[in-house]
Amino acid sequence: MPIRGVFFDLGGTLYSYRHVAREHAGLLTSAAGRLGLTDPKALKRAYAAAMQETTARYADMDYYLHRDLFRDALLRSLELLETRADAALVDWYLEQHRDAVFGCLELKDDCIATLGELRDRGLYLSIVSNIDDDMLDPLVVREGLDHYLQHWTSSEEARSCKPHRRFFELCLEKSGLKAADVLFVGDSPEHDIAGAAALGMHTVLIVDGELPPPLQSGRAAVAAHHTIRQLGELTRLL
Repeated sequence: MPIRGVFFDLGGTLYSYRHVAREHAGLLTSAAGRLGLTDPKALKRAYAAAMQETTARYADMDYYLHRDLFRDALLRSLELLETRADAALVDWYLEQHRDAVFGCLELKDDCIATLGELRDRGLYLSIVSNIDDDMLDPLVVREGLDHYLQHWTSSEEARSCKPHRRFFELCLEKSGLKAADVLFVGDSPEHDIAGAAALGMHTVLIVDGELPPPLQSGRAAVAAHHTIRQLGELTRLL
C-alpha cells in the first residue's frame, strides 16, 4: 500500500475499553442510591435501553457533544423508570462519568512500541476521535502520545462526528495528505471504517478483545480492507 500516514481512532483502538463497563455499572449503582431507587439493576436495564435509543437518534446528527449524548441517555433511562433527576444530579453524573472513563481507559500493551516504529519509518501519525476536548487532550498528554503524533483532533474541534465527511476532510487538510495516502485504523465499522472508506482511505478494523465497539446505531457498515487484533500487526501490514 502506498501509505504515507496512519490515522487512529482512540477508544477501542489505541486505548482499551475493557474496564469501562465495570466502572459505569458502579456509577449507575451510585446514581440509583442518590435517586432513592431500591433496585440498581432496574436503572442499569433502563440505561441500556435508553442508550440504544439515544445512539440511534444521535446517528442522524452530523455533530454533537458526547457529554450531551450521555446526558440524554441518562434522562431517557429515568423517563423509562418514571422518575426524574434534578440538575445537580445530572451534573454530578456527567462529571463522574467523565472521570470514571478517563481513569479506566488503558493504553493497549503494544501501543507505544507500534507508534514509535511507525514514526521512525517517517509516517504521519494522528488521532481522529469522536470525543470531547476535555477527554482527548488530557489522554494524549497523560500517556505521552504527543511525542509520536503530528496532530490529534476531536469531534468537538472539527464540529463534526465520524462517520460524517467533514471530520475526515479536516484531518486530511491538517496532514496535507490525500485520502489514498492514508491508512485509517479503528474499532467501529460504522464510524471509522465506513467514514474513512467513503473518502477513499485504506481501512483496518481492530478488534478490542471480545468487546463490541460502543455507540453503534446498527446501520450498515462497510467491510474493512484488513482486520487485526493487535496494533503491532500494523508494522507487518505496512
